[in-house]
Amino acid sequence: MTKLEPVPSWLTEALVNCGLAPSHDSSSIMGAPLTGGVSSDIWVAFLSSGPVCVKRALARLRVAVVWEAPTERSASEAAWLARARRVDATAVPRLLGYDPATRALALGWLDPGDHPQWKDQLLCGHIDGGVAVALGDRLGRFHAAMTSAADPDAPLQFANQALFESLRLEPYFGTTAVTHPELRVPLARLRADFVTNASTVVHGDVSPKNVLVGPTGPVLLDAECATWGDPAFDPAFLLSHLLLKARHRPSDRLALQRCADDFWTAYVSRVAWEDAAALESRTTAYWAALVLARIDGSSPLEYLSTVQRDRARDAVMEFVAHPPDRLADLDPLWSDS
Repeated sequence: MTKLEPVPSWLTEALVNCGLAPSHDSSSIMGAPLTGGVSSDIWVAFLSSGPVCVKRALARLRVAVVWEAPTERSASEAAWLARARRVDATAVPRLLGYDPATRALALGWLDPGDHPQWKDQLLCGHIDGGVAVALGDRLGRFHAAMTSAADPDAPLQFANQALFESLRLEPYFGTTAVTHPELRVPLARLRADFVTNASTVVHGDVSPKNVLVGPTGPVLLDAECATWGDPAFDPAFLLSHLLLKARHRPSDRLALQRCADDFWTAYVSRVAWEDAAALESRTTAYWAALVLARIDGSSPLEYLSTVQRDRARDAVMEFVAHPPDRLADLDPLWSDS
């Protein structure tokens, strides 16, 4: 953590508005900015009651291309966190408050000392299959609890398709279609499928960087993209990350592939709101397209070398054009040959 400094005015305003700090001495609050995020300003603020994490969505993301998104997405994250905590309070951060004026969230602080980032562990070769199993189970339970049958208000409260379009569908599939016009039709079909097959609240950013490995299991962060949509997107997003880490670290390929298999098995065991085979078929299509999108979309993964990008691109192109129905049919992608 960097040296402590006075927190910015928007942060003190948010803390006061959320009832977490008195206005008369809010100017004395100290904190430190946290690094690593591209979509939000994130700080840890030190209050008399203890540290608090405060995040505010950015109108323009910190990436090489121009990527803008509505800051109203913070309200979606607050609503998702409230629902997720009712499912499993240990699986997401505690929501301390949401301030509509600054569009900032105040969250319970999770100390990195006992909540390491899963991405860091995976990139260091520390691969615990138990994390993947627990994450798949928790994601499946979140999806099951946020269908219209379980939560009748969810479709209307999370009618954020325009938000998801700007944060995910356009920068991932739209940008990739510009680079690969021969794939325009299958990528456009996925964008349409996200709406056509909407059946629950999608988290939208189930990535190892947004998973902390806590004492009671994985904690899922950053639900800024939470939207009523196709649940297949979420497991596919996570699977694409595991696969590309295997391409980056061939020595860990088998362990990462087992993680992917275990994650999917745990997730699909919770699927009761629709036919599991149909969900798997759509997950396969999203998975292949997201692998390509993390190479040629608006937010390419930083850890892949040029050679690794080229090989992964060559391997996945046919699967994007003609996605198979079963996840196992993508097994050739795990090889670096």
